[in-house]
Amino acid sequence: MTQQDTSTQADARIQEETLAEFRDAGALLEGHFILSSGRRSPVFIQKMFIFQDPARTERVCKALARKAEAAFGKIDVVVSPAVGGIVPGYETARHLGAKAIFVERVEGQFELRRGFEIPADARVLMVEDIITTGLSSRECLAAIARYSANVVGAACLIDRSGGKVDIGAPLVSLAAIEVPDYAADQLPPELAAIPAVKPGSRGLVA
Repeated sequence: MTQQDTSTQADARIQEETLAEFRDAGALLEGHFILSSGRRSPVFIQKMFIFQDPARTERVCKALARKAEAAFGKIDVVVSPAVGGIVPGYETARHLGAKAIFVERVEGQFELRRGFEIPADARVLMVEDIITTGLSSRECLAAIARYSANVVGAACLIDRSGGKVDIGAPLVSLAAIEVPDYAADQLPPELAAIPAVKPGSRGLVA
């Protein structure tokens, strides 16, 4: 067995273990969901069901830290987008022995606030929870780029694009799964027949 085969098997094992954590937490939901991008999907990943359990959060973020460290080497600072990336960013940084900071939106644009700084020679890892289109990741990376830091790469728990998304930096994930999503006016009949739910909202949208 080659080293590549061994690595592929290890990645497959990590992916299945990660998805098992999400299933056991009730965080892989099926139905008709309106994503933050406005597109529709039959699957929604409710990551807060993971993050409400500190022990489960520790397990997945420790695994992410080990994978990121293997890919990128030593990390000095982890930067995440608020608010969804704060918990996994902090917990991943803890296992990397790195500092954890986050960017927040100011008039629609991500910025560092609260006195956060990135040293000029710091090796920076951007950490997200779930990546779908990669928009917030690209915006977060653009904010980091305004500092003289060395962005070595990015990491997320689940890449919903199945590895196809381009965020402008090398990306590692614990699980890369391709989940279908559709424009609101291009739904397949079986999805159109189900009332759409916007996660986090009690309202139903036709």
